[in-house]
Amino acid sequence: MFKNALRTFRFMGLLEGGSLLILLFIAMPLKYLFEFPEAVSIVGPIHGALFSVYILITIYMTFIFRWPFRFSIGAVASAFLPFGNFILDKRLESWQQLRTSVA
Repeated sequence: MFKNALRTFRFMGLLEGGSLLILLFIAMPLKYLFEFPEAVSIVGPIHGALFSVYILITIYMTFIFRWPFRFSIGAVASAFLPFGNFILDKRLESWQQLRTSVA
């Protein structure tokens, strides 16, 4: 059960991180450099919905799997940084490999 929940969390983090990069590096330049505000009107709500789901999954993982509170704060903070979720995913991958090799 933990493995599937962690996989879901990692997938959602990558999805949310990807949507942030699309918003910042594609939609925002289209809006401000090429006067195409519809790009942000489309990508913005999608990113907002993915961010909301990511936060809910982070809360779920914190309470159900008893993650340390500082780790949960770090997971939320990584969602605000470009490439933050990708760095978090690499750390979770190495943590998961370490956990399976010890067990």
